[in-house]
Amino acid sequence: MAPGERGATTIADRVVAKIAAQAAREALPQVPEGGAAPHATVTVHHDHARVRITLELDYPCDIGGQCRLVRRHVAQRVEALAGMAVPEVAVQVERLHSVHTRRAAQGRLR
Repeated sequence: MAPGERGATTIADRVVAKIAAQAAREALPQVPEGGAAPHATVTVHHDHARVRITLELDYPCDIGGQCRLVRRHVAQRVEALAGMAVPEVAVQVERLHSVHTRRAAQGRLR
């Protein structure tokens, strides 16, 4: 049977989003204490995936460096596992977790 006659494989957006979120977790050294794991939303059009990652980081850190690492790793993993080109990975840092802020909050709770 010719390749064009065999059909097509479709990967749901939510599956690609799970791959992207896991890749973001792999790229980060750790999830901040009290923070949420990275979350991804994805729009798939044919064999291209546009990814938006929302994450939380410890502060202080190299925010730009962390975002670059996440962007690169997510694009590589989605391409490798889902077979899709990833022309865009938007990274949104939703919250920074400061050690000083955590200590102050713990002091108020006692």
